[in-house]
Amino acid sequence: MERIYSALTAKIRSAAEAVEIVRPGSVVGCSGFTLVGEPKVVPREIAKIGKAKGITLLTGASVGDDIDGELTRSGCLKMRYPYQSNKTLRSAINEGTVGYSDIHLSHLPEFIDRGGIHIDVAVIECAAVLEEGIVPTASVGASDSMVRMADRVILEVNESLPLDFYGMHDIYNAAGAPIPLTGATGRIGSKVIPCDPAKIAAIVRTDEPGKCPVFSAPDTASETIGSYIVDFLKQEVAAGRQPESLSPIQSGVGSVANAVLAGLGDSGFSGFEMYTEVLQDSALNLILDGKMKGASSTAVSLSEKSLKDFYENIDSLRNKIVLRPQKISNHPEVVRRLGVIAMNTPIECDIYGNVNSTHVMGTRMMNGIGGSGDFARNAGLTIFATASTAKKGSISCIVPMCAHVDHTEHDVQVIVTEQGLADLRWKSPRQRAELIIENCAHPDYRPMLRDYYQAALKNGGHTPHDLRNAFAMHQKYLDTGSML
Repeated sequence: MERIYSALTAKIRSAAEAVEIVRPGSVVGCSGFTLVGEPKVVPREIAKIGKAKGITLLTGASVGDDIDGELTRSGCLKMRYPYQSNKTLRSAINEGTVGYSDIHLSHLPEFIDRGGIHIDVAVIECAAVLEEGIVPTASVGASDSMVRMADRVILEVNESLPLDFYGMHDIYNAAGAPIPLTGATGRIGSKVIPCDPAKIAAIVRTDEPGKCPVFSAPDTASETIGSYIVDFLKQEVAAGRQPESLSPIQSGVGSVANAVLAGLGDSGFSGFEMYTEVLQDSALNLILDGKMKGASSTAVSLSEKSLKDFYENIDSLRNKIVLRPQKISNHPEVVRRLGVIAMNTPIECDIYGNVNSTHVMGTRMMNGIGGSGDFARNAGLTIFATASTAKKGSISCIVPMCAHVDHTEHDVQVIVTEQGLADLRWKSPRQRAELIIENCAHPDYRPMLRDYYQAALKNGGHTPHDLRNAFAMHQKYLDTGSML
């Protein structure tokens, strides 16, 4: 297989030549999702030249420093959608020098396809561009919508990545019709992203494999959380609320997620599948070990060691891993139909089950809501798992009232910390408060939370609160550096 279809070789350009079409004030869409599948040399060149000021940037989800960092430092970036994890960009967002709108990941491609934002240039990394279309790399994200709706397309053909990606993707455009997907790893679309050749303004050949995401190894708290979730799922199977092989699993990014998946593999569960947005190390290991049948995702985001295992086994994995557009991987219709078990990580939870996933102390953006809302509201079972404390115990992750709410109590069924698990289903607010305080809060903070709840009860109401002191723990941290 040739990487570049012969009829398109005349469009091969240097990065400097390619970026001439990116004007000041342009809306640019870049491929990439959780630091994989992103273009590298073209964004760097835009930043290096520095003429295209006032750019609005869209990606599938988080991308690396070659895009977010370089464009921010160069002063080219004006507005960013929908999710980010770059330290430089995060600082600019919180300082107000770069605008940022936090969007559910399933909403972004829908917004693009409906003309909610006009994309001037799409910059897409690919393994090859064939007569039939574009072969993505380790992520799809919103690339298909960007290519479909952009005026012009720049392709980075990355020759360091295997052509064996061909056949792993399932590109489907629902276009408002029902999505005919009834199983997690079913295939309903094409192997490539369709693209009108006339749209392709430039093809830039690259050979940069990119950096691998770095994930913290699961610690004792994460492993304990994983054990609580595994025990809970076993009880759900015994009660007949889950099949023996479990419903498809969605898992967020991070050490807690990896620990939960590893715990499932060690627990005797087998034959289950994933329907998620990011496939991490533990999920790949479960597939390679034969404990997981397969996985649907929009990105494969792996450590350096696991990426090597992925490439060495890509021929067999092509039939077990399906990479979809995020418009499908995160679509509420499919999540609901499959009865997905959704597991995500919050910044903080309050005593009634509301969850903050995005804002530290209620004001400073961390990364964004990502896909957690897509899954939490529509899953068959919704679990939020976190350590009970942060910053070496100076912050309680269980608080009287969340300083910012991304997921209301109506979308949260189970909260888990290393202290224990609270099953909030069919519970009144008062019952939820008692469960969360006693089961999930760290012992150092339980007396404080109990005192708050008892004071709130004197005010009465369906969801008792003491509004004068609802954020007292947050304020104490801001004043002293500790909630204790």
